Amino acid sequence: MKLTTLLAGAMALGLSTPVLADAHDPVKVGFIYVGPIGDGGWTYQHDQGRLAVEAEYGDKVETVFQESVPEGADAERAITQMALGGADIIFTTSFGYGEATNAVAAKFPDVKFEHATGFMREYPNVSTYDARFYEGRAVTGTLAGYLTETNKIGYIGSFPIPEVIQGINASYLHAKKINPDVEMVVTWAYTWFDPAKEADAARAMIDQGVDVILQHTDSTAPQAAAQEANENGGRVFTFGQASDMAQFKPSPRVASIIDDWAPYYIERVGAVIDGTWEQQASWGGMPEGEVVIGEITDAVPAEAKAAAEEMIAAITAGEYHPFTGPINKQDGTPWLADGEVADDGTLAGMDFYVEGISGDIPN
Repeated sequence: MKLTTLLAGAMALGLSTPVLADAHDPVKVGFIYVGPIGDGGWTYQHDQGRLAVEAEYGDKVETVFQESVPEGADAERAITQMALGGADIIFTTSFGYGEATNAVAAKFPDVKFEHATGFMREYPNVSTYDARFYEGRAVTGTLAGYLTETNKIGYIGSFPIPEVIQGINASYLHAKKINPDVEMVVTWAYTWFDPAKEADAARAMIDQGVDVILQHTDSTAPQAAAQEANENGGRVFTFGQASDMAQFKPSPRVASIIDDWAPYYIERVGAVIDGTWEQQASWGGMPEGEVVIGEITDAVPAEAKAAAEEMIAAITAGEYHPFTGPINKQDGTPWLADGEVADDGTLAGMDFYVEGISGDIPN
């Protein structure tokens, strides 16, 4: 990192002059996490990617991380301190870090910044990366359509951002293809990680007759709530989110969407090491190995498992896109014609439910 950059950044923020690393020191790689690394979901998987970087590059790298960083002003402070600490590249791993990431990037032009699931690239030293989680949701939605007996499937949403709305729509569309009578119950938790809120949401859904729960929150609390219901005579199925959540196999967790960030982190850190890093916007999915479906357990009927595996193969081969028409918007107006595939721009800004989902998307 250049001396002038560090000094300018420190002075602009009213901080003391930082201690500089030697030019021959390893590349320092930082990670800012929205949850604890032991959450068993989103942050756990990002930290597995960090460990994969260490395993790949050994003493060529040094990694550091800060966990449970709230989105907002706290994030800007944490990212700034990591840059002042000599980080050469910093991965900020939650959607709500976008503004903070770019604000810090403006002050540290020689530091590389990578923002997960975001879209803001206001400076040339900022890249964004995302995964096509909706591909996995199509698979788990298909399984949900087979598994439900009450015709009610639930979705615990974190925040009403396009990434989450994509997941709700993909899950519902593919469940409905299997079971035309299926109903989607959406509950907004307004958090990425809060086990108590997530458990309450799952229990409320179960009380409403939901027997398959999907989630876009990060803890295993919904799995535990389903397990508790099953121990009391219930029949509720769940899916691991972000990581495998294998401790709840073979039921209630019958499959999972695994986010494998390791290939991306290894590639981007390697680009810093060899001096080829450039700004980019990455959106990988099943073909790139970033979205993986975990083991489908024997609790799933053979017919359902075969349908899911066929869909995984088709998406991975580029032969099927989960948002292929005909599809209407919630109000019945046409969105995609028969055979038409949604473009990335629309998906990246998705702010509507598809036809058949009840309720409004909160502001």
